[in-house]
Amino acid sequence: MVINPTLLAQRTRQSVNWNDAKRRVLKSYREWARAAPEIQTMYQLSIPVAEIRTKIRQEFERHRYVKQLSVVDVLLFQSHAEYQETLNYWKQVPHVLKYFRAKEDLNGQLPQNFMQGFLEGRN
Repeated sequence: MVINPTLLAQRTRQSVNWNDAKRRVLKSYREWARAAPEIQTMYQLSIPVAEIRTKIRQEFERHRYVKQLSVVDVLLFQSHAEYQETLNYWKQVPHVLKYFRAKEDLNGQLPQNFMQGFLEGRN
């Protein structure tokens, strides 16, 4: 497979209004969802395609209630940069797998006081 770095390149632009932003977000989401099987085979992931699509959905849902149009534009730019890096195989497997790591619960793991944390070797 020949990788063409400019194949997925897009110009950065601002959304004209909320309808334009909504259209661009849906387009980005659909691109990610359609690319899930290719991501699975390209990076040889042992994760089912349905789980990859679920994670993609969670990442988009995380920013669902953003109220500023300029923030939505930045998020769209970041999403497309990640998409381009992922499909051009500019990432390594650990970079892709970081999205599937369970979030660490630091509240239950914090030491009682400074001295206990120091003796455990925590920073």
